Amino acid sequence: MAKKPLSPEARSIINSQISRRALLAGAGAVAGAGALAACGSGGSSGAAKDTVRWANWTLYIDVDESGKKYPTLEAFTKQTGIKVKYSEDINDNDEFFGKVQGQLKLKKDIGYDIVTPTDWMASRFIRLGYTQKFDKANIPNAKNILPTLAHPSFDANRDSSLTWQGIMAGLGWNTKVNPKGLKTVDDLWQPQNKGKIVVLSEMRDTIGVILLSQGIKPETCTEDQFMNAVDFLQKKIADGWIRGVKGNEYKEDLISGDATAVIAWSGDLFQLSTENEGKFDFAIPESGGTISGDNFLIPSTVTAESKVNAEKLINYYYEPAVAAEVAAYVNYVTPVQGAQAEMEKIDPTLAKSEYIFPTQATMSRLHVFKALSPAEETKWTEAFQAAAGN
Repeated sequence: MAKKPLSPEARSIINSQISRRALLAGAGAVAGAGALAACGSGGSSGAAKDTVRWANWTLYIDVDESGKKYPTLEAFTKQTGIKVKYSEDINDNDEFFGKVQGQLKLKKDIGYDIVTPTDWMASRFIRLGYTQKFDKANIPNAKNILPTLAHPSFDANRDSSLTWQGIMAGLGWNTKVNPKGLKTVDDLWQPQNKGKIVVLSEMRDTIGVILLSQGIKPETCTEDQFMNAVDFLQKKIADGWIRGVKGNEYKEDLISGDATAVIAWSGDLFQLSTENEGKFDFAIPESGGTISGDNFLIPSTVTAESKVNAEKLINYYYEPAVAAEVAAYVNYVTPVQGAQAEMEKIDPTLAKSEYIFPTQATMSRLHVFKALSPAEETKWTEAFQAAAGN
């Protein structure tokens, strides 16, 4: 059987990998210098005062060839004197919240000055009073946020949050095991994938994709429709099709071969494709996928001095040149206006990628899961977790 060609986006990422990484390694300080014109320079004395602690997800920032350095973060430190303790400590929203909730409730330091939860979890942080309002004078680049992201229901004026990256969820697969690719959710259930399917522990993405395959929009679904989708998931697990419901660690299953088909996030699959010679690919299902965002938040326990430094870092990543650098590596939807023009200088092909700069046609195929009341969130999450075996 002939091997299915890679999607144009994945092929572009692979073909441009060496030249782009080399360019980013050399250009990081240059782009950073331009970006920091509005940030000022120097910082307060003392290690604690000159450090920002940022908790983020894995595979979610630019990395150099060694895999140990972050060019944009190094440029930020060079220009401001502010060091960044960057930690890939978020694997799953609920799991992360469980780790920090107790300290937040007690108003004790959680070890981070910036956290980046997904929209619905950001909403919970804000609702519970676990965030601080931004001093917008310290984040002038906030004006660069895409208009479509500027007024979310959970933070209408973006007083306490700004999008880090936009996330598409759809279908991912091993191209050797699935040479024809996956176009629909039904394509997951092919014999070669039995027992090797992993779906996301993010309820809204996994159930959202399943709902869409059943002809139901997640932005308007009823409780009965949601529960039917959960029942469908539970049956696929019980019947041995799905091997796991996982957070970010699903990538390890793909790499090891334990998983051959997944409900996954676009940027992860493109990075895995880059690093594994095109072994993986991604597509939005014909029935549609989901879209959400991860957000910069400053926890309520952060000191005034650390808050200022955190705001400088957030402002830095809203500079179009820096946003383009990050997007060229992570391949998620960038929230920053002007980043597409900057991407033209880094990689003209990626500047046309629907997965980084989606057109209206692509956006029309993506859906935002409905906002849930606290009671619904509890009931629906419990049902999903029970189906997942948690």
